[in-house]
Amino acid sequence: MYAKIDYDGSHVHPERISAVKAYALITETSRRRASIRLVHLSWLGTYAMIFLIPMPPEAWRWGAFLFGWSGCLLPLLLSDGIFGDDVASGRIRLLVTEPIRSWELYLYRFLGLSLQAALHILLAGALILLLHGLSGRGSVDRFGVWMLASWLIFNAWTALSTSLSVVVRRSHNSMLLFITAALVFLVLSFLLSFFPENPGTKAYLAVLRYTCPPVELLGKIGVGKCSLPAGVANVACSLTLTALYGAVGIVLLGRREFKFVVD
Repeated sequence: MYAKIDYDGSHVHPERISAVKAYALITETSRRRASIRLVHLSWLGTYAMIFLIPMPPEAWRWGAFLFGWSGCLLPLLLSDGIFGDDVASGRIRLLVTEPIRSWELYLYRFLGLSLQAALHILLAGALILLLHGLSGRGSVDRFGVWMLASWLIFNAWTALSTSLSVVVRRSHNSMLLFITAALVFLVLSFLLSFFPENPGTKAYLAVLRYTCPPVELLGKIGVGKCSLPAGVANVACSLTLTALYGAVGIVLLGRREFKFVVD
């Protein structure tokens, strides 16, 4: 999988070795499971199928749907067990040793998922615009902005799920994150419905806004409910949270001791 330093007495340039490592780790994210390609095709197929559902012309806001379907749900499936499977099999013990450092392993796997998302969102966007042009169904207002917001929120969820996979067995990271997010949303809905002006509700909302993946902040960019400076600040917040989630994952990966045996 990775380049060797010496095959026939000649020395391979370090930059070439680094490039080979990066390429191998990035592409591995799309080849580690056969179901990954099926997930991408199913997600793209969903966009096409929705255009066949009888509905009023303006019933769908395609940018918001892309944001939720591919930006928030897709990363949970693609990052499912991304480190947990290797930890359970014992393969991680081989991966985190030289010539691959723990931060390289994490970073390149994250980049692999992020590149998958960029390609997926571009294909989904092209498909939606094509079908919208043919059928006129739904709204594609500010669609380019929604595509950017979808990619940013994908990266945030991916970094959080990937870091969680370092400490959670096998493929439980995505399910745990999904259940936690659902519970957090239910609590928020309850508080906003019954105690909208309570200081505790406002504090809870503030904590979620600046510590969890910034769904609300990026959603405001998509619908155009914030000024340009506020939009830039929201993007900066998203990138900062993504980097923070990733930094935590790198630290956890570097400090964990892994076994050769299968868990």
